Amino acid sequence: MSFVTAVLAEIEHTPLPMPTLMYGAIALVVFFALGFVVWTYRDVANRHQAKADAYAAAHGGARSHDGH
Repeated sequence: MSFVTAVLAEIEHTPLPMPTLMYGAIALVVFFALGFVVWTYRDVANRHQAKADAYAAAHGGARSHDGH
């Protein structure tokens, strides 16, 4: 028996605290929660067009009103 085999034979395996599929389910829930947070910030710049125009005018930037 090699050293590695002897060491692996001596390791006691401890059971996981929950079923294996639950780790994937938790990862999916976290992924969707973070995706929702990112989704809520969509189009934020267009919500504050007046502020952006005022900032651009005060700092010499050219801002068009068509959103581009």
